[in-house]
Amino acid sequence: MDKLRSMIGGREDNEEAGLTAQVLDASTLSYSTRVKWFVICFASGILCSILGTALLFLPNGTKLFAVFYTLGNLAALSSTCFLMGPLKQLRRMFEPTRLIATCVMLLCLILTLCAVFWWGKKGLAIIFCILQFLAMTWYSISYIPFARDAVMKVFTSCLS
Repeated sequence: MDKLRSMIGGREDNEEAGLTAQVLDASTLSYSTRVKWFVICFASGILCSILGTALLFLPNGTKLFAVFYTLGNLAALSSTCFLMGPLKQLRRMFEPTRLIATCVMLLCLILTLCAVFWWGKKGLAIIFCILQFLAMTWYSISYIPFARDAVMKVFTSCLS
């Protein structure tokens, strides 16, 4: 159990001591506190996404949908900062195996809001929300060993 806690908390044996190590591994919060805030943040992200989807069917609900869906994705993404710490989360996000998925996901988050507020293109905002979902899914499965390979194998077998 301690190994799992150290892995989630981001503690590594070779990290230097002091304030930097505390920031990197989020050790200023207890394990149970980190898990509680992860659940709260992740659940609020899901709630925002569901609320945004429900608001889509209201008149002029596209703006609310785009905002709530994007906020939901940001909350769900940032919830893992409670488990492993913000700097380790950022380092893992930009590892070579996740770099493209991370960039596409962040770009879609920004473009969704641009499409709704600056460009006034509601259809484009919905397309960017769909791309957000796909990019977030691809990013999330990158944390599961061999999951991307399995998804690609299923996808290519369906196409042929």
